Amino acid sequence: MSETKPLIQSDHDAEMFKKLKAYQPFAFFVTFGGYFMSHVTRKSYSTVKQQLQSEAGYSAALLSAMDSVFMLTYGVSNMVNGRLGDMFNPTTILAIGLWGSGVTLLLMVAAILLDLVSINRTMASAVILFLYFIFGFFQATGGPVGTAVMGNWYCDADSVKNRGTIFGFWTCHQYMGDICAALITAWILGSGAAYWWALVVPAILNILWAFVTIQLVADPYDMGIITPEVKIRQAKFEAKKREMAEQGKSIEADTGPQAIAFMDAFKIPMVANYAIAFGFFKLTNYVLFFWLPYFLGKNFDPVKANLIASLYSVGMMPGGIIVGIVSDFFGGRRALVIGVFMGFLIVLLAVFAKLSESDNMDPTTLLVMLACMGILVGGPNNIITSAVAADLSSHPSVRGSSKSLGTVTGIINGCGGFIAGLGLLAVGPLQARFGWSSVWIYLIGCTATGTGLMGTKIYSEIFPSSQTLTADV
Repeated sequence: MSETKPLIQSDHDAEMFKKLKAYQPFAFFVTFGGYFMSHVTRKSYSTVKQQLQSEAGYSAALLSAMDSVFMLTYGVSNMVNGRLGDMFNPTTILAIGLWGSGVTLLLMVAAILLDLVSINRTMASAVILFLYFIFGFFQATGGPVGTAVMGNWYCDADSVKNRGTIFGFWTCHQYMGDICAALITAWILGSGAAYWWALVVPAILNILWAFVTIQLVADPYDMGIITPEVKIRQAKFEAKKREMAEQGKSIEADTGPQAIAFMDAFKIPMVANYAIAFGFFKLTNYVLFFWLPYFLGKNFDPVKANLIASLYSVGMMPGGIIVGIVSDFFGGRRALVIGVFMGFLIVLLAVFAKLSESDNMDPTTLLVMLACMGILVGGPNNIITSAVAADLSSHPSVRGSSKSLGTVTGIINGCGGFIAGLGLLAVGPLQARFGWSSVWIYLIGCTATGTGLMGTKIYSEIFPSSQTLTADV
């Protein structure tokens, strides 16, 4: 892992460092809150899947298609939004994503209230899928752009050294959002209110947080804070300016680092491997994310099913923190830690496949297993899309430019979303024809495939060369 030079070299540097550290908690809070709100809306519709089927008339095929449409557009849009975040003001992109997510979800509620399915099922399906397609685009801003903003602010040597830990805590946002969505739905259904209120409340929260996000300063430089990266860039620019002056030529003003091209990002070692591997890991996560309440609803009432399913998200929070802390402790050997987690997950999925054949599922056993599965899935997913992406963007080929982090994160998230979207198409037919045990076996294969793609990196971390771990993550 590449090192960041110490920020403090003079009294002026000390002042810059003080300003940087003072603003970091606010940047953490706003970006954390933005992704939290994003996941509240994203999870909300899956918490009322049974109601959408029984009361709104949505077929199982339509629900499955919604999952796939969302993931496919989410995947492509991650790459687009990551690039936009590197090219334009990241906080503006984040605010637009939050606002758009809220408005789109309200339009989906309008489609429910207008009962479009009873009017014309084909037309209703097209409208619903189109709205979910747009929803996926707006939802895709939080991951790559939020990570880029965090990378901008947590750039000092101490933050880089503890990158896994910092991002491990930061990525709790998505799972806290999932838990909040499940609790909101449980409260609404328990109070006897119409189920669609479980969609309205998250939509309003997203729109409100967009106004908070727009107040965030995206880069320390915009506040006059000169980080080591900026000082190095300015020194190189002055040297180039003197060289050009000696040749009787002029040079334009320093406009800062340019956003990295997609192809250049793909050429960074291990980016493609991590991106494809993450697709299989994300598929496992999103099958559980989208289908757990539905699966549990066959054995429990809707309120209890959502509360039990929320334990999966509870487990995902410490998973990211554990992987972050452990990988920092072992000098950034994140692939090795991820591989160990995935090995345990395969064993647990096999046990879950066996238990799912039972008609009388013990709630206590389910709570323990889902919490453990959350830890094993959440840790790798959290770290790959945050600390690993930041590690990759620090590769010498891109000189650690902050203008590469959004693009790299977007590629990893984007490929992950695209692969997961395709994989989700198989879930509905599998469980309908062969039962739920076949779905868990399917996830075992996906998890093993993703881990295998990281095999060379895991090996290099176990048996490092004499040059020790390099910056290629």
